[in-house]
Amino acid sequence: MSRLGKLPIKLPGGVQVSLNGLEATFKGPKGELKLKFGHDIELTIGDSELSVLPKDKEVKNARAFWGLYWSLTRNCVIGVSEGFSKKLEINGVGYRAVVAGDKLNMNLGFSHPIIFDIPKGITATVEGNAITITGTDKALVGETAANIRKIRKPEPYKGKGVKYSDEIIRRKAGKAAAKK
Repeated sequence: MSRLGKLPIKLPGGVQVSLNGLEATFKGPKGELKLKFGHDIELTIGDSELSVLPKDKEVKNARAFWGLYWSLTRNCVIGVSEGFSKKLEINGVGYRAVVAGDKLNMNLGFSHPIIFDIPKGITATVEGNAITITGTDKALVGETAANIRKIRKPEPYKGKGVKYSDEIIRRKAGKAAAKK
């Protein structure tokens, strides 16, 4: 039994949900998302709330995916009403980023600039040394931020590279501390 799956998902004002077979469409002020459901899970729409239930609680797959589809549904509702964002920081001398249209142009200490294509549905803004990734799809926002971070991960000696704003880098002492 899913503890979270039992709870109803409240629909904020301005969010509309429609079912078409095994696919649900979520429309809100931030955009539109679609979610396909498995055969063992059903979505019921009430007045200002959604319920995700397994069709048969005796089937192991239905119980296993109950909480997953509840989370995915909740993420769609939050995404079309509020949106999701991830913040990255660039640390290093001469490291910088500029958004030009749907491309993120970064100088990260390589001999060439890195040009990162921003996916559809994602917006990126740069303020100083901070990159903010925003969008309606939580998975796409997280994946885009991870791909940007992967280009130049922070190193443990000086902390140079691209890191999440809430990430803590464990610093190493280096050679000078070993000689003492």
